[in-house]
Amino acid sequence: MTSLGNYTTDSTNGHSNILRHEKCDAYLLIHLETALGEGFRTFLYFLGLAYCFIGLSAITARFFRSMESVVKHSRTVETIDPLTNTKIVKNEKVWNYTIADITLLAFGTSFPQISLATIDAIRNIGKLYAGGLGPGTLVGSAAFDLFPIHAVCVVVPKARELKKISDIGVWLVELFWSFWAYIWLYIILEVWTPNVVTLWESILTVLQFGLLLIHAYAQDKRWPYLSLPLERAERPEEWVPAEVVKYRPLDKVHEPHSEVSQVGEEENSGIVDIFSIHSGEGTGHFYRNLAGEDVTESSTPNSGNIIPEESDILSIWKHQFVDALMLESTESRKLNNIYLRVARIFWQSLLLPWKLLFAFVPPYQIAHGWIAFICSLIFISGIAYVVTKITDLISCVTGINPYVIAFTALASGTSWPDLVASKIAAERQLTADSAIANITCSNSVNIYIGIGVPWLIDTLYNYIAYNKPLRIDNAEGLSFSLLVFFSTSVACIGVLVFRRLTIGAELGGPRVWAWVTCIFFMLLWLIFVVLSSLRVSGII
Repeated sequence: MTSLGNYTTDSTNGHSNILRHEKCDAYLLIHLETALGEGFRTFLYFLGLAYCFIGLSAITARFFRSMESVVKHSRTVETIDPLTNTKIVKNEKVWNYTIADITLLAFGTSFPQISLATIDAIRNIGKLYAGGLGPGTLVGSAAFDLFPIHAVCVVVPKARELKKISDIGVWLVELFWSFWAYIWLYIILEVWTPNVVTLWESILTVLQFGLLLIHAYAQDKRWPYLSLPLERAERPEEWVPAEVVKYRPLDKVHEPHSEVSQVGEEENSGIVDIFSIHSGEGTGHFYRNLAGEDVTESSTPNSGNIIPEESDILSIWKHQFVDALMLESTESRKLNNIYLRVARIFWQSLLLPWKLLFAFVPPYQIAHGWIAFICSLIFISGIAYVVTKITDLISCVTGINPYVIAFTALASGTSWPDLVASKIAAERQLTADSAIANITCSNSVNIYIGIGVPWLIDTLYNYIAYNKPLRIDNAEGLSFSLLVFFSTSVACIGVLVFRRLTIGAELGGPRVWAWVTCIFFMLLWLIFVVLSSLRVSGII
């Protein structure tokens, strides 16, 4: 396989163009691919890239469901009421909501980009120049998160429905660390050690993610001296409105229309309520008398820790495979429009190989979802590896600068989980906290983890093997992209602040102004993509 480094190193001399004209002898599966025309090969590789993104969206549903199960895990805390000598049993969730937003939610939705960057770094171990796919994809993903996803979230709420950030202090902390991440990256590339990344810079980059967690937690708990003196606005007890759920007893789990079928249909829909981590479910309390153990008052028992029987788990796991082979759901059969039914069957046919493969992921009911969580990350990493191979081939065949591909196709495709997560939050949550926090935290994770860890891998190897730092290919172009991103992001945040001051909320509001904001954000994204692509290609 032709390496990206062989091509991108020429760009440091200023002779890189968006397109070059050299025959590509690399191939993906068989050598016969090289006999095909360049146009047809490019079409096939882009088709394969799109199919990988479809697979990424398919595994995302299972990943979110497992993540939700992890965060819902609660623990039992017992205290004694000194007045009544009554045992008070409280069920408290293990995860703090702010930490869950930054780690599981933001990290999880950014994992495709992180995997791609890490794989790119591992492939470049032993080389003095870092790969171009990782940093380019992560910076491009940051722009996609900030502009198109904000654009979608603004118009998602119903007409004149207003959704604002309730805890402005936590958002400001997250926003600060998000902006600082890209300022820090620019300092490394242009100020501190131009065009070079040292081992200590990589270590400091990764450690700053820990500082973000500590600072955000301190702000959430309102620690003195470490938090902003801002009051938290009143927010609903349950951040996600309650929904009517049809109850089916567990003893009917083996029947055809039982709870197992319901689980399969939920996963098949691909729309997962990942934001119920903010609901009050499982956090209530009930009282027990020490003498008689009689429950005198109860509220919301700890249903999140119920462990299904082994037979139930096996039935659910078996149904995952049955559901993967179903091309038409019960709802689809009820449609009167034959064309719509055919379109849905065609789409399910495309998803069938992915669904059958991902059915091997254990049910999220096992071990509070941790096994499914880890298995989903493994599958995402595998898809990211195939994406890097296909992207290499597209760059090789077409001559398109790898940074251009990273800013556009890769950034958009790998940011799909971020878009889904924020869209669901903007639709279902009563506030805008998680929808916007997911964007800002994902951008922080992209730098501190997505770029920090790959750079740490390469710089550590180079330090041990050669006692030399890691050189950044086309650092000038990447630095220019950071400046463009920073400038356009200031305009984006300024619009959100203006909306809060004028209409009282960041998301929603009058449809006309919501669509005007949406179009403006999309224009900012186009400005970033065009200017960055022209710069890294040496045209401007």
